[in-house]
Amino acid sequence: MYVDSHAHIDSAEFDSDRAQVLERARAAGVVAVLTVGTGDPLSGALERAIELAEREEMVYASVGVHPHDARLFSEAAAERLKDLVQHPKVVALGEIGLDYHYDNSPRQQQQLAFAAQLKLARAAGKPVIVHSRAADEDTISILRRELSPDLGGVMHCFTGSAWAAEEALALGLMISFAGILTFKRADELRSIARRVPLDRVLIETDSPYLAPVPHRGQRNEPAYVVEVARSLAEIHGMSREEIGRHTTENFARLFRVGSIKTLLP
Repeated sequence: MYVDSHAHIDSAEFDSDRAQVLERARAAGVVAVLTVGTGDPLSGALERAIELAEREEMVYASVGVHPHDARLFSEAAAERLKDLVQHPKVVALGEIGLDYHYDNSPRQQQQLAFAAQLKLARAAGKPVIVHSRAADEDTISILRRELSPDLGGVMHCFTGSAWAAEEALALGLMISFAGILTFKRADELRSIARRVPLDRVLIETDSPYLAPVPHRGQRNEPAYVVEVARSLAEIHGMSREEIGRHTTENFARLFRVGSIKTLLP
């Protein structure tokens, strides 16, 4: 069994065939998908993820203001998040963090929104899903100040440095790998993955983005998480099924959805 710990299947890219996408995921052995709500927090965009989770038993949701949208974070947005994160199928606050690659929002606003949402997660008692791109030092610095170690979280779609991985692990976070792990030029990332303990690793697709080999260039979807599991299995010298079991157990523990048995169809 496998879990896609980070996807965006509530997005418009799946509006025409979402049911078929989920059916293909089930056929591939995927027992749960976490769909991550992003967008303007006052536009109704975050509610799409929750509505999907309400309709589909295998789908869980998270909500948060992405660093791209940090310029939209406000007191009203914070109040909306406080309400939404209490929904029983919302298992985390995120994705939140810093993105200095695109700089779609000013960096200071990104930092303020990140810190504020870490405080919201602490108050809500929910783990966090962290996005960090080209911002290792500032991400770790803010996490050191604001992360609640007893709640934890995950560095999603990890592409940072070995130092950032070590620091994240020291802070109690899990590390999640996506399709990039399968790319030909990802040797450094595979080296980092080899050093992440198996009880601290997750796998994801980040659908519809970053489709793994052999689907690279296509729209990504949760069924393809098995290719990330395959790559991680090769790195650790074990079977794909063993990686599936470890990462499914980690998902259940981090997001407090019960045991691995709870996720079985």
